[in-house]
Amino acid sequence: MVATRSGRITATAVVSLPEGTTLRDETLGGFGVRRRSGTPSYFLQTRINGRLKWITIGKHGAPWTPTTARQEALRLLSEIAEGADPTQKKHARRTAVTLDAIAHEFLNEHGVKLKARTLHHYTRVIEARILPALGTRPLREIARSDVSRLHAAMVATPRQANLTLAVLSKLMNWCEIEGLREPNSNPCRHIKKYREASRQRFLSDDELDRLGHVLKDLSERQTESPYVIAAIRLLLLTGARLGEILTLEWRFIDLQRGLISLPDSKTGQKAVFLNEAAVDLLRTLSAVPGNPYVLVGAREGGHLVNLQKPWRRIRRLARLEDVRIHDLRHSFASIAAAQGASLQLIGRLLGHASTQTTQRYAHLVADQVKELNETVGKKVGSALGSNVR
Repeated sequence: MVATRSGRITATAVVSLPEGTTLRDETLGGFGVRRRSGTPSYFLQTRINGRLKWITIGKHGAPWTPTTARQEALRLLSEIAEGADPTQKKHARRTAVTLDAIAHEFLNEHGVKLKARTLHHYTRVIEARILPALGTRPLREIARSDVSRLHAAMVATPRQANLTLAVLSKLMNWCEIEGLREPNSNPCRHIKKYREASRQRFLSDDELDRLGHVLKDLSERQTESPYVIAAIRLLLLTGARLGEILTLEWRFIDLQRGLISLPDSKTGQKAVFLNEAAVDLLRTLSAVPGNPYVLVGAREGGHLVNLQKPWRRIRRLARLEDVRIHDLRHSFASIAAAQGASLQLIGRLLGHASTQTTQRYAHLVADQVKELNETVGKKVGSALGSNVR
């Protein structure tokens, strides 16, 4: 006996469909999937010239997924509406699925496992870089040479090129898992990434003073949003990431303990330590009724969302044209190193999940070690006599 039920047809629902069960789609009439035994099969049941007919679309796997099978069902219904009878066609069913046809299914299915910011980056790269170049190509025909040409075309922006390669590789791996490509056929394999120039820009004492004077002047003259000024100051005082500061909520802050407890960040749960200056700054800000965020945005109930434009105005006044917002985080780390902090402590302050990430500041710590070594040498040399330098 065949059990029939209705619901949303997803990849998870199809894979877990019991034998002897038919699942009819709750949004597209006539479209469904059933498993007699073995692999589930997609179908369309509809009337053609008054007669009820069953059209088999294909088995789950390459190239049929819930999305591509639903697209095929819609195509068949469109043909039938125009008077055609697909069951009478002698030519083979089209099986060449394009990359564009499954890219958004990848984002929907795989995206639930990603952080919101990561999913945003994936979506942007796929829509802006990958699909314009490869979207119309049959998925199974995309070769390493195609990917290599795409990667080479972005040589002027090596970071973006490598990110595009990484996202496309994830997409292709997912296609293999879903049976849309042959196993171990990822065309991104063995394509060498570009070397990305490491950029480390730190504010000198003089530059930090200039920025401080500009922020103070803007605050006194009230010519810049107080939340913008507070955001820049908090970035310098905490070494936190931009997104962590912009989306900071009052409920995460414990001023008595001098601690921000973020439930989620780029590296998961994170503690941001507040020094006295940061605590004093936060005490000058007041919570806005109905708004949970510390840095209030223009939108009611929302947070500050765009710091780039005001930052460009501020850095121009401070004569810091080449300084990015993220360099404020680097500057926090450089000041910590100058005070004798070890790499381990710097990593703890910045919330690094990996010690490898903190290694970029190794030369700063080494400079302090050399300076300390010279101080010790002078003191010991003085005690040993004038013939010892």
